[in-house]
Amino acid sequence: MDIREIIDRIYRMPESSAVRLAACMSSLSRPRGYCVLEAGRVEPNLFFIGRGIARACISADGKKVTFWIGAEGSALVSLKSYVDDEPGYETIELMEDSLLYVLKRSDLERFLAEDIHIANWARRFAESEFLRTEQKLIPMLFLPAARRYETLLRERPELLRRVPLETLASYLGITPVSLSRIRARMKSK
Repeated sequence: MDIREIIDRIYRMPESSAVRLAACMSSLSRPRGYCVLEAGRVEPNLFFIGRGIARACISADGKKVTFWIGAEGSALVSLKSYVDDEPGYETIELMEDSLLYVLKRSDLERFLAEDIHIANWARRFAESEFLRTEQKLIPMLFLPAARRYETLLRERPELLRRVPLETLASYLGITPVSLSRIRARMKSK
C-alpha cells in the first residue's frame, strides 16, 4: 500500500494538500523483529505500515502482552510520546519484514497550522484511532473469549496466517491453551 492510499483511506482531501503531506514522508524498510517504538523512550513521530504487520505490547510478569496488531495502512504511534512528549509505555515490534512511512511531528504540526485540509485529515485520523480503541476495549470487557475469537475470524482472518497463535492469544486476552481449546471446539462443530 503506498502512502497516498493510506492518506486517502484516513480522509480524502484536495490533491494539493495530499501531495504536500505525502511529499514530506520518507519510507523505511525494516526487518521482522525490529522495534519501531520502545517502551520508556520518547518517539514523537508517526509511522504508517505500507507493507507488513506489527504488534504493540507491554511487558508484564516477564511476558509480552499484545494489545494491538496492525497491518497495511495502520498507524504506529505512541500517543504518550506524541501528545505529552514523554516516554511511551508500549513497544511496537514488526512481525514481518516491513515497509514503513514516517511522518515527523514537526512537519505535521507545521502543516496543521498552515493547511485546513491537513488539519481535518489529522482530526479524522485521531477520531479513527479513538474508535479502533473503543472497538477493541468493549469486547474485551464484555464478550466471552470464544466470541472474541469468532469476531477476529470474521473481521481480520488474515491474522491467522500472519501472526503466531501465541501472539493472537495474548491479543485476545486469553492463554494459548484456551485458544487451542476454542479452535478445537469450533472445528468439531
